[in-house]
Amino acid sequence: MPHPPTPHPDKPFDLVVVGEVNPDLVLRGDVTPAFGQVEQIVEDATLTIGSSSAIFACGAAQLGLRVAFAGVVGDDIFGQFMRQQLAERGIDVSAIVVDPAIRTGLSVILSRGDDRAILTYTGAIGALRYDQIDRALLARARHLHLGSYFLLDALLPDIPRLFAAAHELGLTVSIDTNYDPSERWDSGLDAALRDVDLFLPNQAELLAIAGIDDVDAALEAMAQRVPLVAVKLGAQGGAARRGTEPARAAALPIDVMDTTGAGDSFDAGLIYGYLHGWDLERALRLACACGSLSTRAAGGTAAQPTLAEALLALDAIPF
Repeated sequence: MPHPPTPHPDKPFDLVVVGEVNPDLVLRGDVTPAFGQVEQIVEDATLTIGSSSAIFACGAAQLGLRVAFAGVVGDDIFGQFMRQQLAERGIDVSAIVVDPAIRTGLSVILSRGDDRAILTYTGAIGALRYDQIDRALLARARHLHLGSYFLLDALLPDIPRLFAAAHELGLTVSIDTNYDPSERWDSGLDAALRDVDLFLPNQAELLAIAGIDDVDAALEAMAQRVPLVAVKLGAQGGAARRGTEPARAAALPIDVMDTTGAGDSFDAGLIYGYLHGWDLERALRLACACGSLSTRAAGGTAAQPTLAEALLALDAIPF
């Protein structure tokens, strides 16, 4: 069964992130793509760290958590870029498998302020297998976070087994499913959630998975299955529930440049508070501060806050 985090463990990593590893090509401009060889001009183009799991890992490292990453990339320029960028942020990439038989995935994102259109080549995104995740690495960490559940095709049948193994080793477990492209919202998720301590969906994901069209009712329902549920509400901030204890926090007023990865930065803030034993309301306010501040620049990682920046902003978030 899920259990609370250990306050002061003697382990070299605060968390191991398991998930997809690919860059994003972020195009920024007020345009709508059109076929017929129509060429349109965008305002900016940035090749940056992409994928929910990698953006989360960077946000957690930026806050001062000790992070290791397990995933798969191809032996190509995009895979080299991702491993180098993560390593430069202090993330241990020794558990990222380089597979020359496949190509690294890529997302092309057209960002228009608070909205995005995304095209993704999956490549190696779904290639990670259970037998490629080092159990010894898990044993050296306090917490396991898994992102983009529905994209991890090769790992999907074994995710309940992975979470159970993590609990056996004394780790707590969090999951951000992200969107289900098939919109079936199952794929064994019920079994996986049995060994999850923190469930971190956005509003659309929460409502779809709970099968309820009201946020508060969906939170209450999911909190009966997972000890802590926190939902990202975009410009409205976030809400959370631990058992019967509710919490809400607003977003910061920010001049938004790009919302890419804001939810992943939210996750990083919440897990930082969770691992440090913060009360639910304070952890949620940190999560909202991290998510809000991350929207100040193009891409998911360029504006992720340090802990000092996030704590300063936290006090400005209304209850």
